[in-house]
Formats: sequence, structure tokens, C-alpha cells
Amino acid sequence: MYTASSALLDALTDAKVSYIFANFGSDHPALVEAIAEARANGRPIPEVITCPNEMVGMSAAHGFWQASGVAQAVVVHVECGTQALAGAVHNAAKGRAPMMIFAGASPFTQDGELKGSRNEFIQWIQDVHDQRGIVRGYTKYDNELRTGLNVKDIVNRALQFAYSDPKGPVYLMGAREVMEQEVPPKPSVPMWQPVQAAGLTKQSVAMLGEALRKARRPLVVTTYLGRNEAAFNALVEFSRRAGAGVLESVPTWLNFPHSNPMYQGNHWNHPWQNKALASADLVLVIDSDVPWIPVHNRPAPDVPIFHIDVDPLKTQMPLWHIDATASWQADAATALSELNEWLADNPIEPDDLAGRVDHWRILHDARAGELATLEKEPEDGVITSEFAVACLREEIGDDALFVNEGISNYHTVFNHLRRSDPLTVFTSGGGSLGYNGGAAIGVKLASPEKTVVALCGDGSYMFSVPSSVHWMAARYQTPFLQIVFNNRGWKSPKLSTLAVHPDGFAAKANSIDVSFDPPPDYAGIAAAAGGAHAKQIRNPSEVREAIREALDVVRTQKRCAVLDVWISHL
Repeated sequence: MYTASSALLDALTDAKVSYIFANFGSDHPALVEAIAEARANGRPIPEVITCPNEMVGMSAAHGFWQASGVAQAVVVHVECGTQALAGAVHNAAKGRAPMMIFAGASPFTQDGELKGSRNEFIQWIQDVHDQRGIVRGYTKYDNELRTGLNVKDIVNRALQFAYSDPKGPVYLMGAREVMEQEVPPKPSVPMWQPVQAAGLTKQSVAMLGEALRKARRPLVVTTYLGRNEAAFNALVEFSRRAGAGVLESVPTWLNFPHSNPMYQGNHWNHPWQNKALASADLVLVIDSDVPWIPVHNRPAPDVPIFHIDVDPLKTQMPLWHIDATASWQADAATALSELNEWLADNPIEPDDLAGRVDHWRILHDARAGELATLEKEPEDGVITSEFAVACLREEIGDDALFVNEGISNYHTVFNHLRRSDPLTVFTSGGGSLGYNGGAAIGVKLASPEKTVVALCGDGSYMFSVPSSVHWMAARYQTPFLQIVFNNRGWKSPKLSTLAVHPDGFAAKANSIDVSFDPPPDYAGIAAAAGGAHAKQIRNPSEVREAIREALDVVRTQKRCAVLDVWISHL
């Protein structure tokens, strides 16, 4: 028997989906049956990954795409499971992560008129007015399957939206009766191609090129250009040809080699003016949601600003503006390649280029010296996150992938890992905590030969639902090292409060209700849920050996390791 659910599985297979991250419910009998039938008959379908928590499953799909470039499927249970996706939907939307979410829906018949009609009390309770509306503000496309006859077309249309820039999640739903419908099998259909990336016009390239020739200290500011390896490489060439420094603002990917002397670091919520941005006499913003925070940090007055982005209007942000001389909706790799060709035909004068390079190299070297000082082993017996990340860098080597959800230590992770290869450091791209554990599973599924490390704060560790994460990691053999920076609470809300009220009552209070003191046994949770190697570290002298031991467990014993690293109390 071939049903709408069979067609859904075949459509996903045709789209090169490897995994369905699933949390099945009473709305999925047809899908469960279709999966069993396909397995019994040897028909290829995506592998099912059972996800006890929906947010973990969606975060895993997010991580898999980041490491592979291929969108995956997430299956959840009616409107309850849709809501349980929680902040993962926000992260996928803001992180421009393509994936297809499929949810069942309560049956629309109640007297047995059709196969799949209501037969459980919960199906009256879970019938809501607008199930798709729960996530409509975060998805690029939503639709309901109303017949099994065009399932493949609807899946293809959804994925075409998901893969077209700006990329993002899509949402489909289907009631039990529809998913049980018998339909004639259709031949395999190639995935509908996403909209082709656009570049700049010749006039725009020439205008920007002439402005670059007149500049003396051009600077590129970017956030998520590094999601595309071609754009990463094109930026390296552009920096060389234009003598442009590169500053990462709130980076969600690794966008430029940190060893390159033109690299000017990464700036987050720091309440001071960035030296590189202040010295620039031309700023080119490429693929950045928050290129600077104006109350603290911005380009010098009258500096020309040019803007290239897949979403230059930031259509999902009600308040957004930079004073750009010109703004273009374009693909970063395409636009930079066009600019590189123009600069090859119209090169910067050698003496001028050398002066630019010297300016950025001096700033780069000064910054490197400051970071090296922070990496020294603490003498007061309290571990610093800078020291811990430096130890990790020294022990792990170059062949590893990192998931960064350090929150108040976001910048520390980027600064002290010092990575230089594209697609090696990932963040959620959003602001909802709990991405790191599921994402590490997804990254490992996509790159089983790589060592995967997740770095997070203690708050983001608890948000990640570690019991589900580590059960899944053990069940599906996706071992990774997880380092928890334990400052016994949420530091970011404290920093936010002090930034607005530096001398207020909260600044003088003994507690502002953000501490987890005494903390849970973070490593013990992982050990209980998935047999992970667990260790708590409180002394700097223990850090290197603990990391060495944990990496050996992950690489040779093929099981997770969690290091609970105590840093200064918040």
C-alpha cells in the first residue's frame, strides 16, 4: 500500500535528506506505518533519529545543515510538538538555517468516515484554530497537505523556499486522514532548484571599486558571510587586493582566517569603541545583522558605508538602519568575486596597498599580544575561560569542528580557538539558548570523521535539555566533547542590568536572582543519561590533563565527555 506518507518519505529521499529528527505522536500512524513498510521492502528512506525533546531534534537538524549544507527534516506532534520546538525555531529563522518541519494534525472526521478518523480523546483537545500560525512568524513558508496526490510538489515547493536566500525553515502539516490516503506512486522528481544568487551590476561594481581606490584604510564588517566557503575564500582575496581589514561583528560563523594579519578580531556587546572601526575611512558591511551597536561603537562621522547583504532591509526586524551610501541585495560570494575581478583590472598602487596592509597588521599584532597575555595560567587558582580555551586549542589540533554557545564567553571562544579554516566554528545565529547540544549531534552526524566540541555556559547547558542530548548521542553514536563554563548562574542578565544601572540598587544587591548556586552536577547528568565521561575541574593545573583525557574518551572510546569547568563566580 502506497500512501501520502509514503510519498512524503520519497520526496524527502529525492531531496537528499539523510535524517528525519522525529518525535512521533498519535497523529503519525500513517507515517510510522509507511516507514515500517519501506524498511520491510528495502525501499530507501531517510534514517529516523528518535528525539525525546523537539528542540534538541531541531537543533540537530540545524547543526547537520551547518556542517553539510544539506537541509534535513524534523517531525513533531500536532500543535503541542510544534510549540515544543521552542527557541529552536527562532534560532533557525535568525540563523537562516534551511530545514523542513512536518507536523501531524488532529483528524477532521469523528465518526469513522475516513481511515485515520478520531479514535482518541486527545484529538479533540489538540484541534486548534491556527496550528501553522504558531511558527508563521519564523518560517519562510507554511502549508497544509490537503491531498496525497500532490505531496511531492508541496515538499519541493517548501524546500525551494528553504534553500533560497535568505534561507530558513519551512513548515508543513497534514491530518491523519490525508496522510493515510492511498495514492499512485510517482517517479522520482529532482529537487526544485532554489532561486539563483544575484550579483552586482557593472555600474555598482565600478562605483564601489573607485571608492575603494580612494580609501586608505578600508574595512569589511561581517557576521555570517562564512556560511559559504566560496564567500570566505573570496573575502580573503578581496582583503589582499583591496588592502582591507576584516572585523567580525557578533559572528555566527568563522568568516575570515584569524591568523591573517588583516584580521581585526570580533566585537560583541563590548561597551567601547572598536579601534579598527574607528580608524576606517571606508566601511563595507557584508552579511551582517548588527554591524555595530551605535550607543557605544560606530564608524567615524562622514565615513562612507557600503552595504551588501542577502537581506539588506532586514525584513523581519521592525527597527534597523545604517547610514549606507549604497545598499545592494546580493550574494556575498558573487559580489566579492566581481569586485576582485575589477580590482585585478584596476589594481591599488603598490605603495598605497603596502600602507594599508601595514596599518591593519600593526593593529592585528597588538591585539594578538593582548590575547596571549590573557591565556597565561592563572596564579590565583581560579580558572579563566581564556586559559581553558587556549589549553583546548593546544590539545585538539586543527582537525575539529566547534559549536559555540558560550554566551558571555562567545568572544572568548572565537578569540582563543584562533581557527583559520571555513566551516569549523558554528553558532545558532539566534538568541534562544539551548542550541549547542543538539547541534553537536547534528554536526557529528554530518561529519562522523571529525572531532566535535561544544562550548557553552552553564545556563545554555541547562537550556539544551542535556538528558535528551546525551541519550541521543549514546544511542546514535555521535560522541562529542562538551565544555561547560560554570560561573554558577546567568552572567548575561547581570551584565545587561549593570550596563543600564551601573550604580543602581541591583549593582549593590547581594543577589539579583540569576545564580545557580549550588549548581547541579552538570557532568553527572550526561553520565546518567548517556554514559558520558564526566569530570568537574576547579583548579587551573587540572585543565590540560582533563582535556587530554576527555578527547581520548571521545576519539577512542566513542562516547561523550563533559567537563564542568569552574570559572570565576558571576
